[in-house]
Amino acid sequence: MTSLPFERMTALVSGASSGIGRCFAEALAQRGCHLILTARSDDALQQLAAQLRAQYGIRVLVIAADLAQAGAVAALYAEVTAAGWTVDLLVNNAGFGKWRHFLDESADTYQRMLMLNIVALTELTRLLLPGMQARRLGAVINVASTAAFQPLPYIAVYGASKAYVLHLTEALATEYEDSAVRFLALCPGNTRTRFTEVANADVSGMAAASPESVVASALRALDAGRHYHVPGRMNYLTAQLPRWLTRRQVTRLVATLFAKRIMPKVS
Repeated sequence: MTSLPFERMTALVSGASSGIGRCFAEALAQRGCHLILTARSDDALQQLAAQLRAQYGIRVLVIAADLAQAGAVAALYAEVTAAGWTVDLLVNNAGFGKWRHFLDESADTYQRMLMLNIVALTELTRLLLPGMQARRLGAVINVASTAAFQPLPYIAVYGASKAYVLHLTEALATEYEDSAVRFLALCPGNTRTRFTEVANADVSGMAAASPESVVASALRALDAGRHYHVPGRMNYLTAQLPRWLTRRQVTRLVATLFAKRIMPKVS
């Protein structure tokens, strides 16, 4: 499969202000891709946009938005359209998790998590896919997780949301395999971002990949036509555990490992 012509493309990256999203923006800009950056922090996005314009000479559109809010995706799409931009590459990166007993988290937190991790991702894909098909050029990268491959006690809702992302992406990749649009579910393991800080998780002693290496491997997988990608050999082997053990065995193993990583809730 041929490499994508990034220099002729425009990418929309959600959750672009930090971590994996920011690294996607930087890596795509380096390849000559124009960018639409969205996240909640307008200041961080504006600083990143100024840096990328100066360094790579690309066009960057900044739209600050909280995609966990009802109507935010439609408003984002309307603003992109009104500005006369089209999207050839969608990177659905925005998302978060919480690491604690299921009943110890609020219903509002779960609502926001599902809106961001599932609903916003699905809506953006549905809105932008027709244009990609019409132009015979496009790709969708949905950031899932190694959490997608098995149930995760103590981070149950997050894990279930990422299973949705993986299954949706693989299904669409097959459904539209005769089109010019590529789909990739990126399934990283522990990565050096603010995810664990937001999740209130103790990841001391756990290996962590750099977000730069995760993004670089994702773009290689996209060029290779992969439908899903797990960066890192140990992460890949861990993701295969449900093939070797019963689902109950895997879930109990995860519970044993994860119970000790719950940190006190930050008020």
